[in-house]
Amino acid sequence: MWVCKTVAELRYSIPEEMKEGTLVGNVAKDLGLDKTSLNDRRVRVVSGSKDALFEVNENDGVLYANHKIDREEVCKESSVCVINLKTVLENPLEIHYVAVEITDVNDHSPTFPQKTKRLEISESAVPGARYQLENAHDPDGGTNSVQQYKISQNDHFRLEIKDRGRDGKTPILQLQTQLDREAKRSHKLVLTAIDGGKPPQTGTVDIYIDVIDVNDNMPVFTKDTYSAVLQENAPIGTTVIQVNATDSDDGPNGEVVYSFGSNVKGKIRELFDVDSVTGEILVKGLVDFEEQDSYDIDIQASDKGTIPSRTDKSVIIKIGDINDNPPEIEVASLSSAVSEDSRPGTTVALISITDLDSGINGKIISYVVEDNPFKLTPSNQDNMFAIVTKSQLDREKQSAYDITIIAKDAGEPALTSEKTISVFVSDTNDNSPKFLVSPYTFYIIENNLPGASVFSVKASDRDEGDNALISYHILRDAGNGNKMTSFLNINSENGDIVALKSFDFEILKTFRFQVAATDSGTPPLSSNVTVNVFILDQNDNTPVILYPVSSNGSAEGVEEIPRNVNAGHLVTKVRAYDADIGYNGWLLFSLQEVSDHSLFGLDRYTGQIRTLRSFTETDEAEHKLLILVKDNGNVSLSATATVIVKVVEPKEAFAASDVKSAAKEDEGNDVTFYLMITLGSVSVLFLISIIVLITMQCSKTTDYTSKYLQEPNYDGTLCHSIQYRSGDKRYMLVGPRMSIGSTIAPGSHANTLVLPDRRRASGELTDPFNVLTA
Repeated sequence: MWVCKTVAELRYSIPEEMKEGTLVGNVAKDLGLDKTSLNDRRVRVVSGSKDALFEVNENDGVLYANHKIDREEVCKESSVCVINLKTVLENPLEIHYVAVEITDVNDHSPTFPQKTKRLEISESAVPGARYQLENAHDPDGGTNSVQQYKISQNDHFRLEIKDRGRDGKTPILQLQTQLDREAKRSHKLVLTAIDGGKPPQTGTVDIYIDVIDVNDNMPVFTKDTYSAVLQENAPIGTTVIQVNATDSDDGPNGEVVYSFGSNVKGKIRELFDVDSVTGEILVKGLVDFEEQDSYDIDIQASDKGTIPSRTDKSVIIKIGDINDNPPEIEVASLSSAVSEDSRPGTTVALISITDLDSGINGKIISYVVEDNPFKLTPSNQDNMFAIVTKSQLDREKQSAYDITIIAKDAGEPALTSEKTISVFVSDTNDNSPKFLVSPYTFYIIENNLPGASVFSVKASDRDEGDNALISYHILRDAGNGNKMTSFLNINSENGDIVALKSFDFEILKTFRFQVAATDSGTPPLSSNVTVNVFILDQNDNTPVILYPVSSNGSAEGVEEIPRNVNAGHLVTKVRAYDADIGYNGWLLFSLQEVSDHSLFGLDRYTGQIRTLRSFTETDEAEHKLLILVKDNGNVSLSATATVIVKVVEPKEAFAASDVKSAAKEDEGNDVTFYLMITLGSVSVLFLISIIVLITMQCSKTTDYTSKYLQEPNYDGTLCHSIQYRSGDKRYMLVGPRMSIGSTIAPGSHANTLVLPDRRRASGELTDPFNVLTA
């Protein structure tokens, strides 16, 4: 990317006619540039012409003349000759302006248009008659130009000098004593022009004066002075003024004709013409007040005598201004951008407004078009104005403005100009980051992969650049804050949140924390958002068999029943629980293996094993039943239990009843121990959460639940309560509706409530265990 740097201009001065290679100045030294880097930076002079007058040495930065310079050729008739140069350096790009003034050397002598000048003067010319001579021309300027004239010594004439200002000095020959043609027919004078050089240089012209007889009267103008006012842009052919002169002679000697004086410049001859007969001065070209506001024109009146008599008269023509120039608007300085926190009155641009017309035509009214927060105010300098802010800016509402400046003069009709500049509003950090959602709520399935992204937060900032560059971090309380934040990490750039551990629904069900978003401005701004995280259950727990359980811990048990029992007799009940909740923890029982399918039946919801018919003498005395317990997860998990049923004679069964009662009491104690462990591991927060979830599940419609329970004894709801007793405590479990006789296994903790002991008269509760299937 190129960066252009412009510095103040350097100014040097050298005389003209210096030889090629003349040292002008050391640009590198005067600009304070490193000479060792000049070659790499390609220092050079940029010139618009093919033949450059100056060049700069790329090695040492010295500016020298490439050619011999003739000031009169380069600057023509300018009084001050200054050549403006641009010096360019690259890497980085810099432009330096150098002004070289060419001072004049007196290298030209004054010269006259002609080597000889011949005048015809009547002998009747009276002393005091004046004859204007041609000016000498000297290309040099200033004091080196023509400063004075002198004439050779003679008895009849003396020299007068008329200073015409910018038109130079004009020599006028004045007759002192009357001429006598009979005494001397002609006179020779030498007119010398002297410049102001040191030493001065001169030029001469020989003036031959022929003395003419007879026509001894000159034309005389009727007015001493002639002046007129001409409006600029007047049509060609317009009469400016008419001059009039008379001659008292008769015949051709008294007929007057008019013409321009001999010293009238070519520019005036292009703009005006004079009628030789009437003396009218006519417009010949386009007259522009802004180019020149007045003209001093010499009009010569001559008679038609054999030797004409001439009289010169100066006519002053003043040019009147009309409103033909619209105002000119120029941007002097412009700020590339203005900060949005700038105070009202901050200057963003300097404007120059000028009008080439004069008077009321040059009076300017300027203003800024409305609908933007800027206004135009005058500055201390004439024709300079400042564009300033008039109210507070807001980049987020508008980041750029096109400001239109209107300038209108007071002429009739008025002329108008307009100019549009663009101003950009730079950003300041005045907007805090804003989260897209507040608060955030996310759901994570338990057993997530540690180190993987689990969710993401996102904030936006209305600022731009670094002020809108957002970084994220988790607010961590070093005291008693949320301990879960220690297991979370956040990507500071994109807000992705990574879990550093795997969550277990059975341990943690919900937590919350806060994330802060901070921008990169100075000073930085930030905002916080609360993130609520809910852990979703996954079917990751296998059903656990609580009964039967053998002494070595295997799911195996032996049951003895009398041979004389009837159909529907409860042989035993398989008890199990699942740590999952919902359908992941809802257990179903099925009979996988049985020696006689006609003899035993299993309730799929309660796990009760009952006889289907009475025993016969031919039935075997021992039967092995393999029961499969599986949950209702998408991918079911299961466990198996083995029950050995021994068929004994009634007497044997009665004898074993006492022993079995004792075993039941021990079993009751074991169940109580399991329940105490399970219930103690559940916090109050988890209990409340599960109750809320179950309550919501209970409110679901029959249509939702019906697809899961299709048993004939299903009463249309998933929710029911079961009471059971273990030891000296009574429990009520709330869970999905099962068939009559369904049980909940001890150890289920999600839906268990402890009730006050209200034993029935019989001292027993049906279904002492229930399987948790919430």
